[in-house]
Amino acid sequence: MGETRGSQAFGGETLLFLTDEQLRQGIEAMYFAYRGFTADPDWILSDLDYGRAHHRAIHFINRAPGTTVNNLLALLGVTKQSLNRVLRTLISDGLVESRVGTRDKRERHLFLTEAGRGLESRLSDAQRSRMRSAYKSAGPEAVSGFRQVLEAMMDPDMRRAYAKLRDPAP
Repeated sequence: MGETRGSQAFGGETLLFLTDEQLRQGIEAMYFAYRGFTADPDWILSDLDYGRAHHRAIHFINRAPGTTVNNLLALLGVTKQSLNRVLRTLISDGLVESRVGTRDKRERHLFLTEAGRGLESRLSDAQRSRMRSAYKSAGPEAVSGFRQVLEAMMDPDMRRAYAKLRDPAP
């Protein structure tokens, strides 16, 4: 988006005004960045006949070991049928373990197996490498600004879920 943005002071605060063309460029940059961000994991997953839904499930199960199926449903924003299809595959392939809840027998708690942690590590390493390189190139102010923009684009319920993952209670 770059240096062509304009700002104007209004009531003690600075407002940022972007043209439709600058917004279009930002939208297109996000599309192409997402394509790059997912390229390496997609390549790794294709060898296993998995897709991005599998990747997201593996990521969030790793992020919160023991998470429930219902919590994962809420985080991913997918249907129960869709998630069950993904989980069945990951469980049968030995990447995820489902355990019955100790307090509530109706709950299923999800954990990555050793093989699941290995796959998650390969997927995340590829994405961390790309992000580390981009962050290093853009500089610390851009990193902070980028996160602020992403958080501002989140729906309120997703922002709360993200905050909970980012800053878990002790």
